[in-house]
Amino acid sequence: MGGPPSESLSEGDNVLLYYDERRKWLVRILPEKEFHTHKGILRFRDLIGKSYGESALSTLGERFFILKPTTYDYVMNMQRITQIMYPKDIGLILLRLGVGPGKIVIEAGTGSGAMTVALANAVGPDGHIFTYEIRLKFIRFARKNLKQAGVLDCVTIKHSDATLGFDELGVDAVVLDLAEPWKVVPFAYKSLKGGRPLACFSPTMNQVEKTVLALREGNFADLETVECLVREMRVALGKTRPSTIMVGHTGYVTFARRVTQQGSEARAARPASENLGRRV
Repeated sequence: MGGPPSESLSEGDNVLLYYDERRKWLVRILPEKEFHTHKGILRFRDLIGKSYGESALSTLGERFFILKPTTYDYVMNMQRITQIMYPKDIGLILLRLGVGPGKIVIEAGTGSGAMTVALANAVGPDGHIFTYEIRLKFIRFARKNLKQAGVLDCVTIKHSDATLGFDELGVDAVVLDLAEPWKVVPFAYKSLKGGRPLACFSPTMNQVEKTVLALREGNFADLETVECLVREMRVALGKTRPSTIMVGHTGYVTFARRVTQQGSEARAARPASENLGRRV
């Protein structure tokens, strides 16, 4: 019995060139281009016709593996003009918001487009992301990153101030990555379907406190704020240990769900300081 069908590489395909754990590059195959490293030169025309999983030799005889890029690769290798949201936070947000095929999601604060790429990949091809960004320079960067990841058709980028409101109603989820997200909470409430979730990413505890207050006063329930930490392991026979370098604090993520006025009145009052720093 043969293996899975091969995927022959064509002009314009994206590949992840892998040399070792620390050296890998996301590139687009264009026949007239070459990839230069201190390990030699790879001519892209020599990659056309090969399949993902195969390898290619540089002019110095060094072997590079040709891997299929994932959403993680697009996020971590994108051009960035802002601090991006990291996969450890993105993955948790996608799961907690139930983002999947066909869903309609609003994002406020496009930035370089890391969260946008992940959202669009999850909802496509039948869902859609409406992302709001006030800075044109950021929009230009995000559009290039979305195009590279192949998800631009699933995204509408709006050059608009989210603190003035959203155009969309009846959406499945909202993601806020803004300096003052509490100002947007009423608009998120208006746009969300009943019982649907919201996620807010904030770097500081002061932002979290103000956001949680706004959510409690704005008819949201099931509030929880977490900090997600991931630490890599350095694995070698007989000397496996945690890595001495890690991405530490990136931000706090607050989750909540839209409820009716009647539902919010039924909640027991709790101090706004609760659930502000739990780690997962």
